[in-house]
Parts: sequence; C-alpha cells; structure tokens
Amino acid sequence: MEKGEYWRRNLNVLWFGNFIAGVGFSSISPFIALFIAQLGHYSNEQVSVLSGMAFAAPFIIKMIISPLWGILADRYGRKPMLLRASLGMAVVIGSMSLVTNAYELICLRLLQGVFAGFIGNAIALVAAETPSEHIGQASGKISTGNVSGTLVGPLVGGIIATSFGYRFTFLITGLALLAAFLLSLFLVHEHFKPVPRQKGVKQPHFLQGIPMAKLIIAMFLTTLCVQATNNSISPILSLYVKQLLPATGSVALIAGIIQSVNGVSMIMVAPLFGRLGDRIGATKVLFFGLVFATMVFIATAFTQNIWELAVCRLLVGISDAALLPMVQALLAKGSPKDRISKVFSWNQSFQAAGNVSGPLVGSTVVLFGGYRGVFLATAVIAVINLLIVRRATNDLPAHQN
Repeated sequence: MEKGEYWRRNLNVLWFGNFIAGVGFSSISPFIALFIAQLGHYSNEQVSVLSGMAFAAPFIIKMIISPLWGILADRYGRKPMLLRASLGMAVVIGSMSLVTNAYELICLRLLQGVFAGFIGNAIALVAAETPSEHIGQASGKISTGNVSGTLVGPLVGGIIATSFGYRFTFLITGLALLAAFLLSLFLVHEHFKPVPRQKGVKQPHFLQGIPMAKLIIAMFLTTLCVQATNNSISPILSLYVKQLLPATGSVALIAGIIQSVNGVSMIMVAPLFGRLGDRIGATKVLFFGLVFATMVFIATAFTQNIWELAVCRLLVGISDAALLPMVQALLAKGSPKDRISKVFSWNQSFQAAGNVSGPLVGSTVVLFGGYRGVFLATAVIAVINLLIVRRATNDLPAHQN
C-alpha cells in the first residue's frame, strides 16, 4: 500500500486511539476521592492527600519518562510503542478494578504514567506518514482525539460509576484500550526504516544540527503554556462559578459545563484551522491564537455573570484550536524523520508539566489576586509565550512558516 493511500486510515484509527486514551486519563478523575474513601477508614484530610497523589501520579511519571519512549520509537518504530502503550494501559487501568487500598491505586496510577505514550507516538506516526501538504489538516484532526476523550471522559466515567459502581469504570476503560491496541495492531501501517548506527560513534542530542531547533523549543514552551493556562482555572472554577451564580443555581452541574465548553468549540474548529494553516502558514495561525487567547483571558477577568464566563470559555476553545494543531504541524515540519518521535515525546513531557503546574499556578495566584487575578496571570503567560514564538520565528524562511 502506497503512502498516499494509507495515511487517512492511520489518521482515523489513531484518532480513535487518542480518544480512548483521553477517556482513560479523564474518566476516573471525577470520583478518585470518592473511590479512595471507600477503600479504607481514612479521614477527610487523608482522602484529600491520597486523592491528590493519585491524580498527579501519572502526569509526573509521564513528564519524566516520555523522552525515553521517544528514543525507542525512533530506534524501533512508532507502531511498537503504540502497541506497548495501549496494551500496558489496558492491563494497568483494568487492574485498578481489583485494588483493595489507596496505596495500590496510587502504585497503579504511577504505572499508568509509565505506560503512557500512545498519544505522543500516534501524533508522531501521523506526522511521519502524512504527505507534507496535508500535515496541517491531519494535525488539526488528530489533536481533537485526545481533547474529545478528555471532554467526554468524566461524563462517561460518571454514568458508568453511578450505574454499575466505580470498579466497573476501570474495567470498561481497560477493555476500550484493549480495543485500541487491536485496531492499532491490525489497521495501522508504518513504513519505518531505522537510521543505521555506527558502533562507537556518539549519537547527537535530539536537537543537535536541526535548523529549526529554536522553533521546536518554542513549541515545547507553547504546549506547556497552553496546558498550564487551561488547567490553572481547575482549582478555582467551582468557587468562581458559585460567586457569579445566583444562590439557587446548581454549582456542580454548571461548573462541569463551563469546564468542558472550551473542548466543544475546539473540536468543532480545530480541523478548520488545520486546513487554514496548510494554506497560509502555520505560524500565522499560531500568532492569531496567542493574540486571541490574551484578549479572551483579559475579558474573562472582567466577567460579571455566568453567561459571560461561558462565552469566554467557548472562545478559549477557539484559541486552543488555533494553537495545538499548529504546534504539532510546526514540530512535524521542523523535525528530521529519524528524530521525530523524540521531539513529540518531549512535547508530551512539556504537556504533562503544564497539566501539573497549571493548577499549582492557579491556586497560588488566587491567594494574592483573587479569582480574577488567575485570568490576568494567564493573559501575561500568553503574552510571554507570544514573544517567545515571535523571536523563534523571526529568522525562518517563508516556506517553513
């Protein structure tokens, strides 16, 4: 099968795999604390600490270990890493249904981080196998897979947990990841040719000798900033909604809707920005996304009611749709084929760092600047990000933009 014939099937199968991986990481989050409370006689303080450890564990390990999987992917192929990640997570998450105490759960969540890497290698494989004229389109679509899974995961997990119990949620998620493993095994094709390695010759650093190394680093930082700004609201969202909402409103339900509405707009708009990036250049769309995000975060700081907050969160999704696919497109264009998995794996590490640091930033800023100060702080981060990207792209030739 020729390259031009199978890249669309790879894209569709791996979109589904990314969707399932997103569900796997997010479907458990809403009830971790409730599940831990059932696993032993823990005080409220102990439940808070243990659930925080369980929530953060996979992201911290993922941040550390992702580059290793990237090295192995460039050496042995991206498809073997997809199979390793999907099968490993299927077994680990399925095993969570059997835990008897919180510490077993935390250990398995750590292992979940060890076996992470499906999303990064799926993106790398799509980038390596897709014709260059379709990179933006493919990046726009593949980026919505994980977002879609993350968006519907809490809803799916909540429905299953309510209907069948918490343990059944882990089992269903494990079976879904097993399905992603089988689909990747039989339907994903990769024409991988490892670069010959000479014995005794030291291999270059993964950015050494890459003309667009500055841009790649800027994209890593952009990924971190986007994830951090998106997650900085997490610790204070329900409290901010409660402040804006009349006393009779359902805070939990509306906070959940506000949390997910940006994902809905991103899913709808990201493919359009992907195709636009193919036509006018990825950096132009990226700059628009950063400027637009800055304006939206500033506007969010001055919202007066729940409807204004909902509209601003919807607009955040549009800015994300302009940013994340373009980051992936520029990484694909700037990475040598023999090091593309290393690059995307490092990008996954920066993404995990944003997932961990964002809530910490939000919780810290609110102590000094209140709820509205969090949004102003995220606007400042977006401006700094814009300056970093501008400096990194100043010297790029027009055809690489």
